[in-house]
Amino acid sequence: MRAAVLSAFDAPPVYRDHPEPVASGDDEMVVRVLAAGLHHLTRSKANGAHYSSGSALPLVPGVDAVVRDEAGQLRYAALDDTRLGTFAERTVIDVRRSVLLPDGADPVRIAAAMNPAMSSWVALRRRIAFHPGRRVLVIGATGNAGRMAVQIARLLGAAQVIAAGRDESRLAALPALGADLTCTLDDIACAADVDVVLDYVWGDFSAAAMLPMLTARADRTAPLTWVQIGSMAGPTAPVPSAALRSARLQIVGSGIGSVPARDFLAELPSLAETIESGAIDVRPRPIPLAEVAEAWTATTTDRIVLLP
Repeated sequence: MRAAVLSAFDAPPVYRDHPEPVASGDDEMVVRVLAAGLHHLTRSKANGAHYSSGSALPLVPGVDAVVRDEAGQLRYAALDDTRLGTFAERTVIDVRRSVLLPDGADPVRIAAAMNPAMSSWVALRRRIAFHPGRRVLVIGATGNAGRMAVQIARLLGAAQVIAAGRDESRLAALPALGADLTCTLDDIACAADVDVVLDYVWGDFSAAAMLPMLTARADRTAPLTWVQIGSMAGPTAPVPSAALRSARLQIVGSGIGSVPARDFLAELPSLAETIESGAIDVRPRPIPLAEVAEAWTATTTDRIVLLP
């Protein structure tokens, strides 16, 4: 079969021949890949930058996909750590880490949205005690996952959603997707009185934004939960001690490990149904898997989906 094979951490995958996959366990199944998203997680795991990355090369990247199983059924499958990912004509899945999809489901749409949407969906449903009526700030709302987080916060009952980002032209499109207010990252204090922050930026920016935001709160004793999801501005943040002492601030992370795998898997059916219903605006960009080297380094706000 043909697959995208990564042989070096500092170079894109190469589209070439690869041995056929073989299922080895009772819950494993060889499936045909229909569409696989090129996510930030995929790149960072493949280049060794993500905390859950392995070090063995060569490998086939790809953390999830829409696949056709042996019985002809359509599934969304998320892979555990493996050297045989979804950027291939066929791969091996653990059936327990998959969910059946309706026959008429759009593989490209599902493959594009599930991974980025999962970050905020799981954070609000599984990582913190989120209740309808809360006010939510999304930092990094102009990225693909952040744009979906705005919509998901609204879908899950947020009374107010504030979107923050650097690109003002992209911010301008977010009120149509559910944002009540938008602000640039330089004016983050405009969201001082939210209850929850979904942070896709982190780094020095988030550390510097905490004190001005907390100082501007009408009531510093009101709980503020800051959920660290992404780290586009850097993997570490020098959080000032005063931020933790001067207000009722709680910082938590949401991701692989802090949320049990069973909780991620439990959310797959409802999230897939929400995406397929059209409730979330998805901007997929389908590209043939043969063009994976070019797609790997492409810069776009659309979610690239590779088609074997």
